Amino acid sequence: MSNLESGLQAWRQMSNHNAMIALQEGDADAASPAATGEVEIAYFGSSAFRITTPLGLTLMVDPWRNYPTASWDWYFRDFPRVKVDVGVSSHAHFDHDALHRLDAHVLLDRLIGRYEFADLRITGIAEKHATDSRRATYDFKMLIKAFQGIDIEPPDNPRSWDHCLLLVETGGLRILHWGDNRHNPPPQVLARLGAVDIVLLPVDASMHVMGYEMGQQVIDAVAPKVVIPHHYYIWDLTQRQSTLREADEWVDGRDHLRLEGASRVYRAADITGLDAQVHYFGEHVAFDKEKWRAGEYEASNLYP
Repeated sequence: MSNLESGLQAWRQMSNHNAMIALQEGDADAASPAATGEVEIAYFGSSAFRITTPLGLTLMVDPWRNYPTASWDWYFRDFPRVKVDVGVSSHAHFDHDALHRLDAHVLLDRLIGRYEFADLRITGIAEKHATDSRRATYDFKMLIKAFQGIDIEPPDNPRSWDHCLLLVETGGLRILHWGDNRHNPPPQVLARLGAVDIVLLPVDASMHVMGYEMGQQVIDAVAPKVVIPHHYYIWDLTQRQSTLREADEWVDGRDHLRLEGASRVYRAADITGLDAQVHYFGEHVAFDKEKWRAGEYEASNLYP
């Protein structure tokens, strides 16, 4: 007998894509990602962000879950179920690939190429995950090779150590989700990116994905106006066994704004004069962490 709990669960959802039909039948074809407008970026912890376009289209990048073998947990619970229009994952690691937790019209797993609808354009560029763990608290490359016999070094790495850089264009902004990408992609990859307004960059004091100087190399290469940190420890969301740490030390050493909530609205004209200014969400996330930890979202089918 088939296992009903395996695979995607969209067939259980009571929602539908009527809103996408309405956009499709309206002026979606005439809409342009280059047309300026208000773009909201909301932080959902770890490396997950919801981006809302000027037309109201919502995109979730890199929703997370706990390690599927249940050998250890990074989070107190799995990602809350969230309604969005589009979901996209940068790579096949548990802390980035929980697309099944989204009530979404469109799911894009490890996008290579381009998806475009209404005023949203997403370009996925095939690349490689960071594997230089010399600065990390634990040398994960060495540990994986010693205990699993797997060499994660590119180019012959297994699938989970592939990665896709995700360039999101909307509202006249170009937003680059760096995810867990290596800090030194080849020049032809950087050339594909073009101008970047906002980069979402992994930063934490454990230097889990990359060392501070590696992060600076990324900033120097893409020259963003705004840098938004992610992939860091939040005490009431991320468990200590994740080995992640806070990003405050790195943030405090740079020109920065500590944001007062879990979301911020951006307009292209407002950030024109900025030079890699850090916008830090800190412990703020765009859902009620107490309800989430208590399982209330699951029990009542509430959505953040």
